[in-house]
Amino acid sequence: MGTVAAPPPKKTNRIGLEVLQYKGAKSTLCAGCGHNSVSERLVEAFYEMGVKPWHVAKFSGIGCSSKSPAYFLSMAHGFNSVHGRAPSVATGAMLANHNLIGVLVSGDGDTASIGLGQFMHLLRRNLPLIYIIENNGVYGLTKGQFSATADVGSKLKTGVVNDLPPIDCCLAGIELGATLVARTFSGDKKQLLATIKAAIAHKGLSVIDVISPCVTFNDHEGSTKSYAYMKEHDEPLHAVDFVPSFEEINVEIAEGETREVTLHDGSRLRLKKLHEDYDPTDKLNAIRALHQAGANGEVLTGILYVAPDRETFLDLLNLDDQPLATLPESRTRPGREALAQVIEELR
Repeated sequence: MGTVAAPPPKKTNRIGLEVLQYKGAKSTLCAGCGHNSVSERLVEAFYEMGVKPWHVAKFSGIGCSSKSPAYFLSMAHGFNSVHGRAPSVATGAMLANHNLIGVLVSGDGDTASIGLGQFMHLLRRNLPLIYIIENNGVYGLTKGQFSATADVGSKLKTGVVNDLPPIDCCLAGIELGATLVARTFSGDKKQLLATIKAAIAHKGLSVIDVISPCVTFNDHEGSTKSYAYMKEHDEPLHAVDFVPSFEEINVEIAEGETREVTLHDGSRLRLKKLHEDYDPTDKLNAIRALHQAGANGEVLTGILYVAPDRETFLDLLNLDDQPLATLPESRTRPGREALAQVIEELR
């Protein structure tokens, strides 16, 4: 009898896990939704960096984006909060167990409308957390009305034109205290993956604004959050190529040069590689670059700002090395004498 060939060994990462162990449930979002690309890149990033999935805590609010945590890291902890309130839940969880890696997936409505107040204070605190905004400029769950991030002049399917200025979550992040701020495009797999990996490694609050086109309500002509618009106006800080769904397109760009590449569907992508003297640790420079890109009708992508040495909220609170959630009652409950002293001071 002939010998049966042994099956090839399964591919595993540095901690011995297969990529399947980093995946989640099957997506129920619309086919082609950019949010699914974000979930896929999160799976890849945590797998390739060898993070233990059970050491991750996922948070979300309400909206199409807030369904995303179900689609990656099924072995991680998870909490789906109410609309716009995920930052509070995440803050409490990270204070209770600072050994976890926190990932909060939100949307432009969940962040920049009902959750704007919570988002602003999260920025001030610099909580160690990865905050991903799946930004499509519309409210996908309520039939595609403009969100607070919709650009002036963008048009709904109904023909209504937006005449209100947008809230730029990246500008807010840089101004108010996030220590890693990035903008990327769900269709640029390479850049999105690298950005998520940088956020995983960063100690502090990472805000990643992902332009993620809504294929149902905001991928038409006139939208400034559509695939076609992003391909034509994407202005990467660091990436020098764009990989479409058809086949790979590679370009070489000299430092400081701008090139226009025609894609398979006929749309054009403007790529610019900034000079190496661009300093992402320079806050004023980052703010100026974003304003200039907006004035030029460009979408600037890449790591916009980073402040690696700033203290986090956990550092400021001087927490015990052992997570609060695992401390015994004898260390967390004040004794009778301490309680009596507090009462006396309040008389």
